[in-house]
Amino acid sequence: MNHNFEKVREYLLELDFTLVQEDEAEGVFVIDKEDEGLTNVVLIVAEPMVIVEQFLFELKNPTSDAYKQLLIKNRDIIHGAFAMDDSGKVFFRNTHECENLDLNEIEATLNSLALLLSEYSAEIIELSK
Repeated sequence: MNHNFEKVREYLLELDFTLVQEDEAEGVFVIDKEDEGLTNVVLIVAEPMVIVEQFLFELKNPTSDAYKQLLIKNRDIIHGAFAMDDSGKVFFRNTHECENLDLNEIEATLNSLALLLSEYSAEIIELSK
């Protein structure tokens, strides 16, 4: 088994996440912790990085004000940031180096995502309209 894949797996289990899906060949985990509002969070072990990503919403009305709101909120996010693909889908995303990854880094990223979702949910709903 890939050492870094197994290390991430152990961290997720130690943090009491449900492993909804795991594919070692692709280096992918899909995890849930519904009591913290986290569902279908994707972790990708892509040497030398671990990527944590959560689809949040599709920006249906892409205005400069909407982009400005996202950029301003990015400054408040402790670990990770908003990211967007070409189709207008908005994600939470954070990356880590595999070499020195530890439990605290993964936990901090996932806590940051949970905090973002709890504090910013009304704004996320508005932006997705």
